[in-house]
Amino acid sequence: MTVQRSRHAPESEDERPTVAQTTSRRWLGWMVTAVALVVVIAGSLAIGSRDIPLDVVWKALVHGADSSSDAVVVLDLRVPRTVAGIAAGLALGVSGALIQAVTRNPLADPGILGVSAGAAFFVALAVVVLSITAIEGYLWFAFLGAFVATVVVYLIGSTGRGAASPAKLTLAGVALGAVLAGITSAMLLADPEAFNALQSWNAGSLQGRDWAVILPVLPFLLVGLLIAGGIARPLNAISLGDDVSLSLGVNVVLVRALSLVAITLLAGGATAIAGPIAFVGLMVPHVARWIVGPDQRWILAYTLLLAPILLLVADIVGRIALRPGELPVGIVTACLGAPVLIVLVRRARVSGL
Repeated sequence: MTVQRSRHAPESEDERPTVAQTTSRRWLGWMVTAVALVVVIAGSLAIGSRDIPLDVVWKALVHGADSSSDAVVVLDLRVPRTVAGIAAGLALGVSGALIQAVTRNPLADPGILGVSAGAAFFVALAVVVLSITAIEGYLWFAFLGAFVATVVVYLIGSTGRGAASPAKLTLAGVALGAVLAGITSAMLLADPEAFNALQSWNAGSLQGRDWAVILPVLPFLLVGLLIAGGIARPLNAISLGDDVSLSLGVNVVLVRALSLVAITLLAGGATAIAGPIAFVGLMVPHVARWIVGPDQRWILAYTLLLAPILLLVADIVGRIALRPGELPVGIVTACLGAPVLIVLVRRARVSGL
C-alpha cells in the first residue's frame, strides 16, 4: 500500500528547488513579462478612439510620417502617450516598492501615503499662484511636494507611542492626501483658466502628453531608478529590522536617505507627467512579491515591467470604455486598486512585510 504525502506537507530537502533553478525560473518569468509589455505597447499604439492596424503602426514607426492621417496619429499622439505611460508606470511602481520596503508597510504607495497628492498640490500652487505653466518650471514644485509630503507623513506616523506602524502611516497618508486634494480642487475651481488647463491632469491622465512634457522629466526618473537599483540589496536587510541591518553592516540612515531621494524623484516625476495616479505603486510590488518572494532586487526588476503594463492596460481600457470619449487612466486604476486595497487590509499578515 502506497502512502501519499499530503499536498500541504512541507517539501523534503531533495524536492526543494536549488538556487540555480529558482534564478532560472525568475529569469524565465521576467522574459515572459517583457514579451507581455511589448504586446501591451503594440496595443497602446493601435487602440484608441479609432483602431489602427498593426501593419500601419509598424510602417509608421519604421518609415516615419507620411501623408496618411493614421501615421500622424501614431507618431504625434500615441507614441509620446505610450512613452509617458511607460515612464509614469515604472516610476510609480518602483517608488511604491521602495516605500513598502523602507517603511515595512505593505499598504504603502505614493498615492495612499499622500506623496502624489503633495506633488499635485505644489504643482497646482505653481500654476495658480505663480502662473508657471511650463513643465521646466512646475517640475521642481512636483519634486518639492513629493518630498514634503513624504517627510510629513512619516513624522505624523512616528508621533505618539511606538514606532511608525503601517496603520499609522496609512492613516496619516490618507488624511494628508485628502486635505491636499481638497485644497488643490478649491484652488483650481477659484481660477477657471487654471482649472481648464489642469482638469484632465488632476484626474490622472495620459491624454495629450507630448515630448515637451516627457523629455524634461526622463533624466530625473533615470537618476531615481539608478538609486533604487543601487540600494536594492541593502533593502533586503532593512526588511528584517534595524537591529539585524546594523549587525550586517548596513548603513540604515544612508539607505533611508537615498530611498527618500529616489521616491521624491520618481513619484514627483510621475506626477508631473500624468498627474496624481493612485494604487499602481500598491498593486504591482505585491504581484511581484507573490511571483519572486521577498528579494527586493527581483521585486524591483519585475516592477519595472509590471507597472508599465498595468498603467498602459488601464489607459487602453479608458480609451475604449467611453468611445469616442475617454476615461482618465487615474479613474481606471482607482477602480482596479480599491478592491485590491480592501483585500490587503483584510489579510491577517498585513502588519508587515
